[in-house]
Amino acid sequence: MAGTPNTAAAPAGDHLEIKDSRTGKIYYVPITDETIRTADLKQIKVKPDDFGIMGYDPAFMNTASCRSAITFIDGDKGILRYRGFPIEQLAEHSNFLEVAWLLRKGELPTQKEYDEFQHHVTYHTYVHENIKRFMEGFRYDAHPMAMLTAGVAALSSFYPTSKEIYDERERDIAFIRLIAKMPTLAAFAYRHVKGLPYVYPDNALSYAENFLSMIARMSEPKYEAHPVYARAIDILFILHADHEQNCSTNAVRAVGSSHVDPYSAVAAGVAALYGPLHGGANEAVLRMLEEIGDVKNIPAFIESVKSGKGGSRLMGFGHRVYKSYDPRAKIVKKLCDEVLKVAGMTKDMEIALELERIALSDEYFISRKLYPNVDFYTGLIYRAMHFPTDYFTVLFAIARTAGWMSQWEEMLLDKEQKIARPRQIYTGIETRDYAANRINLSHKVTK
Repeated sequence: MAGTPNTAAAPAGDHLEIKDSRTGKIYYVPITDETIRTADLKQIKVKPDDFGIMGYDPAFMNTASCRSAITFIDGDKGILRYRGFPIEQLAEHSNFLEVAWLLRKGELPTQKEYDEFQHHVTYHTYVHENIKRFMEGFRYDAHPMAMLTAGVAALSSFYPTSKEIYDERERDIAFIRLIAKMPTLAAFAYRHVKGLPYVYPDNALSYAENFLSMIARMSEPKYEAHPVYARAIDILFILHADHEQNCSTNAVRAVGSSHVDPYSAVAAGVAALYGPLHGGANEAVLRMLEEIGDVKNIPAFIESVKSGKGGSRLMGFGHRVYKSYDPRAKIVKKLCDEVLKVAGMTKDMEIALELERIALSDEYFISRKLYPNVDFYTGLIYRAMHFPTDYFTVLFAIARTAGWMSQWEEMLLDKEQKIARPRQIYTGIETRDYAANRINLSHKVTK
C-alpha cells in the first residue's frame, strides 16, 4: 500500500507519519520488516508535476536493494548463517560442495543429490582447449585477477545457450560449470605467471585436492595434497562462499538484472572483488606485517596507530559489518594454528600473534571493538601455504562463485526485481547555449 496524504485517516498497522514542512501535508508510509519503500516517498510533492521526494544514500549504507533468504548477518552479535545454518557448524561438519548446494537450493543435499552434484562438478572441471590458449595470450607478469576476470567472461562465448536464463536446466548447468571450472581457470592463471606448464584436473581427487594438484603438481605421477592443507582450503572456501549484499554480490545482481548470461554477471563480481577495498584486505595485512618488520617494533607501531601520526594503519582488525568479533575469525584462528604446525612458524606469524595479543588487551582497541577479522588470519594461512600475495583474491573468487550464482538466481526469480537503475541528484549547470559559449575553432561541422 502506498502512503496517503492527510486527506485520509491514518492507516492501520505500523507506519511512518511524515509532515512536509513546505506544504503542511501529512503522509502515512507503511513499515514492513522495519523498512519503508522509498517509492512511497514519491507522493510527497509541492507541485503536481514534481518528481517527488527521493532517498539519497551513497554506497547503500542504509538501503535494502532486495529481499534475500540466502545469508543472514547480525554484525552487532557476530552472527553469520547460510540458509539458517551457523557458519561454525558448516565449517566443522560440511564441505564446500555441500555448502554450494545449500546456498543455491536452500536445503542440505540428500546423499543421492550430493553424489550426483559432486559427479557433475568433477566431470565439468575441464575447460575447452581454446580457453587454455586464451590464457596463454596474457603477459608473463599479468595480474592473476585480471586473467580470471577475462577467463570467466570468455566462458560465455563457449556456452551461447546460457543466455536462456529462464531455462532451469541452463541455470543448473551454468552453476555446475562455474563451480567446476573456476578452480581450473584460477590454477591456469597461477601456472601462467610462474611460467609452468598447465596441469589438467584429476577427477580422482576431491574438490580442494584437485585444486591444489593443479597448482602444485610437478613431475610426480600422482599429486597428494597434505590433508591439513586440503581441509584448510575447503574451510576457507566455506567461510568465503557468501556474505550478504557486499560490493561484488551487488555487482553480480546489478549486471545480472540486465538479463545477461551468468558468466558475464559473475565476471562483474570477479572484477569488483579485484578492488583493494574489497578483496585485497588480507594482502594489506601482510603488507602491514612487513612494514612492522620485527616483534620489537610492535609497541612503536601500536602507538603510531593510536596517535594517527606516521600514517600507520592497523589492518585486519574491525569490520564494516561486524561490530563485535567476526565469527569467521574464530574458526580461521584455529585453522591457522593447525596449518602452522605443518608449515612451521614464520616471522610474519610471530609478529601477527604478538600484535593480536597487544591489541586485544589494549583499551584503545577494545573500546573501539577492533577485533581481528577473517582477513587477519587468512593472509597468514595463504602465505604459509606459499601462495603469492597477489593470488589471495583469486582464492576468494573461487569460493564466492557459489554465493554469486545463488544470489544471481534469486534476483532473477524475484518478481519485484527490475533492471538496476539508481536515481541521481543532478548538480551540474542547468542549461546554456552552445553558440554563445563556443570557442572559435578551426574545424567546421559538415552538414
